[in-house]
Amino acid sequence: MKSLGRLLSRRLSTRDDEEELSELTVNGRLGAVSSLVDDGAFRGDPFKGGPIDVQPGYGGLESSPRVAARSPPSPAAPSAATRPGAPAGRPSRRERSLLLLLALALLGLAIAGLGWGLSERRARHTGVCLSERCVRVAAGVLASMDRTVEPCQDFYGFACGRWERLNPLPDGHSRWTTFSSVWRQNQATLKHLLELPEDAAGRELGDAQGKARRYFRSCMDEQSIEQRGAAPLQQLLTQLGGWSMLGTWNETGHSLQDLLEVVMGSYRASPFFAIYVGQDAKHSNSNVVQIDQSGLGLPSRDYYINLTANEKVLAAYEGYMVRVAVLLGAEEAAASDAARSVLRLEEELALITVPMEERRDDEKIYHRMALTELQELAPTLRWDRLVGRVLEPVALAEAEPLVVYAPTYLRNAAALINRTDTSVLNAYVLWSLVSKLTLSLGRSFRQAREELLEALLGAKASCTPRWQTCVEDTDSTLGFALGAMFIHSFFDNSSKSNAQEMIAQIREAFTHNLDSLQWMDPETRVAAKQKANAIHDMIGFPDFLNNQTELDGVYAGYTVSEDDYFANVLSFFNFSARTMAKQLRKTPERDTWSMTPPTVNAYYGLSRNVIVFPAGILQPPFYSSDFPKALNFGGIGMVMGHELTHAFDDQGREYDAEGNLRSWWGNESLTAFHSHTACMERQYSSFTVAGEHVDGRRTLGENIADNGGLKSAYHAYESWVSSHGEEDLLPGVGLTNSQLFFVGFAQMWCAVRTAESAHEGLLADPHSPSHLRVAGSVSNSEEFARHFSCAPGTPMNPTDRCSVW
Repeated sequence: MKSLGRLLSRRLSTRDDEEELSELTVNGRLGAVSSLVDDGAFRGDPFKGGPIDVQPGYGGLESSPRVAARSPPSPAAPSAATRPGAPAGRPSRRERSLLLLLALALLGLAIAGLGWGLSERRARHTGVCLSERCVRVAAGVLASMDRTVEPCQDFYGFACGRWERLNPLPDGHSRWTTFSSVWRQNQATLKHLLELPEDAAGRELGDAQGKARRYFRSCMDEQSIEQRGAAPLQQLLTQLGGWSMLGTWNETGHSLQDLLEVVMGSYRASPFFAIYVGQDAKHSNSNVVQIDQSGLGLPSRDYYINLTANEKVLAAYEGYMVRVAVLLGAEEAAASDAARSVLRLEEELALITVPMEERRDDEKIYHRMALTELQELAPTLRWDRLVGRVLEPVALAEAEPLVVYAPTYLRNAAALINRTDTSVLNAYVLWSLVSKLTLSLGRSFRQAREELLEALLGAKASCTPRWQTCVEDTDSTLGFALGAMFIHSFFDNSSKSNAQEMIAQIREAFTHNLDSLQWMDPETRVAAKQKANAIHDMIGFPDFLNNQTELDGVYAGYTVSEDDYFANVLSFFNFSARTMAKQLRKTPERDTWSMTPPTVNAYYGLSRNVIVFPAGILQPPFYSSDFPKALNFGGIGMVMGHELTHAFDDQGREYDAEGNLRSWWGNESLTAFHSHTACMERQYSSFTVAGEHVDGRRTLGENIADNGGLKSAYHAYESWVSSHGEEDLLPGVGLTNSQLFFVGFAQMWCAVRTAESAHEGLLADPHSPSHLRVAGSVSNSEEFARHFSCAPGTPMNPTDRCSVW
C-alpha cells in the first residue's frame, strides 16, 4: 500500500484550509514541497489560516478563455471537450457559419498585418493556419488581449487586459484567475461522477469510490445537518471536559497536558505547535518525528503585529469567535471576554513566531535532538507523553530522534504557557479544534464566519453553492478515490506521454543553460546537472489508481456514514492521525503523491527530488494537443520549468540529487549565487500593490522559479523549432510564434481580486501577485525584449536585469 502520510491529509494540515499535508507546509515552512500557486488557489478563495478552517479546498485559480470549448460542462453530462485532447463535438450549422465568418475576418487581419510582430513575421515566416482548430485557438488568445496597451510598457495588461474586463469577480469569490475556471470545470465533472447512479458509472465501483459518494451525500444532506444543529460539537466539547468560553469547563481532571494529547492526537489540531511524521530532510530514506511552530488563527503573523492596519480584520476575527461560542450556548458577554483573551494570547504567539521569510534556510532551522533535549528546552509539558499520544499506535523508541524546526519559538511558547491563565489556555486550545469543525455544522455557523471572510478577503462565502463546497471537501478527504473516477472517465492518457516528452526537453534546456553560467565552478555545475537529471517526474495520477485492491486498501480503516457528515469529519481526523503515525517506521516511497489528480496545480518535492503534474492541470489553457507548440511551451512548459527550477532556488539548492539536505556547493559558487538572488530580492521588493511592497525575500523561491522556468521553457521551444521548423502562425493574432509563446505564458496568470485579498496575499502568499509574476519574469528576459522590439529603458526592458538560472 502507498504511504498514506501524504496521500490522505488534505484535511490535516496545521493550516487546514490549504489542503496541504502538515509535513509539507507548517506555518510557512515550504521545506518539502513548492507548488506552482498558493495551494488554496486551485479551488475557490485562498484562506490560508490555521484554526480558521475555511472549507477544505476553498481556493481560487482561474482561467483565460483561450479556447471556445473550455466552458464548464453540464453537471449532468460533461462534454467530450472537457477531456484534455478529446475532440470537441461536431459543430452545428450555425457554429460552422460563425467559424467561417471568424476565419474570414481573421484572415483579413492577417493579410492586413494588423498588430505586433509584423516585421519579424515577414522576416521569419509567412504561413498562416486557417483550420477550424487554429481559428478557435486564435479567438481564445485574442479574447484576453488588450491591443491598446503597449506590450513593452505593460505586458500583463497587453496579454490580459480584456480578460480582466470580461471576468468580473464571481459572487462569493475574493479572486478569480485562469486556474479558477479550470477548477470550476473540474468541480462540475466531479459532481457528475459523484451523483451518477451506482450502475451508471461505466465500470464497477470499488469500496473507496463508494466511500467518496457516501461522504459527498452526507455533506449534501443539509436537512440532517440542520436537524442536528450544534449538538454534535457540544457533545464533543462535553467529552473533552467542557470549554471555558461556554462556562462549562471542569478543570479537575482535565489539565492542559491531557487536552493537548487528545486534540492533537485524535483530531489533528495544532495549538501552539505541530507534531507530525515526515521525511527526514537530512536522511531522505527515512521518516522522523518533526515539531514546528503553529497556532495562529489568521493567515499571517503580520495581522497581529500591525494592529492599526489590520484593526478591521482583528475585530472581525474576535467577533467570529464570539458568534460561534454563542451558537454553542455561551452568554454573549462572557464569550466576548473570553474571545478577547484568546486574541491577546494569539497576539503574543505572533510576536514569538518566526516570520516565513526568516525560515527559508532549511540548514539553519533544522535541529535534530532527543526527547530529553526537547524536555530541557521546553519543560512546561511532558513531551514523551504528548509525542507518544500523537504517534499512537506506534510506540516511541527509547532514543527516538526528533527534528525541531523552531527551538527558540518552543522555548518562548513554553514560557508563555506558564504565565497564561489556565482558563485562557483551555479557551485557546479548544478554539483551535472548534474552528476546524464549525463548517461541518449547519448554516448558522457558516454565516457566523461571513463577516470575517468579508474583512479578510473582501467576499462572502454564502454565494458558493453547497455542491461546490461538498465536492471540494470530498476531494480533500477522499481525493484519490474521487481521482480514480476522474481519470478513468475524463483523462486523455496521451497527455501523459506528451508531457513526459516536454519535460525531457525542458530538462535538457535547463542543463544546457548551466553551461553558460560563468559564476558556477565546474564541480558544482557537474553536481547540479546530476541533480537535474535525477529529478523524477510524476504525471497525471499515481499508478495505484489502476489497482482497485490497492486503492481500497488506502482507505480501508475509514468508515463513512451515509447521513452523518459531522461524524465522517471526526472519523477522518482520527483515521488520518493514525495513518500518519504509521509512516514513522516505513521507508518513504518516492512516488507518493501530495496532490489529488483533479488538482489544478503542480509541485516540486525537495526530499524526494520529484516534480508532479496532476491530471487537473494538463488541460487548456495550460496544455492542449490542439494548441501550437508556442502556447504549450509558454503554458505547461513554463509550469514544468518552474517546478524543475525549484530544485535550485534558495531552498532547493540546499538539497542534493538524493533529496538530502547537505552542503554540495563550492564556496565561490555559493557566494555568486547569493549575489544573483540578492538582485532578484531587491527587484521584487521594489514592486508595490496599492502602496504595499512585495516582500522580495518571502517570495524569492517562487520568483527564481518563475524566471528560470520561463527561460528554460523558451529555450526548449527554440530548440524544438530548430529541429521541426516554424509552425504556421495563428490567424489574425498579429504575433510571431515567439511572441505567442510569451503571450501564452502571461495569459496563464490573468487574474482579478479584491483589495483585501491582495493585501492578504502580500502578507501570507509565498508567490508574487499574478501581474507581477508576469512583469518580473519578462522584464528579466532578453529574449522577450528582442522579440517585442522593446527599447532599452522601457519597463519591460530595464537597463538592469536580474538572473539566477
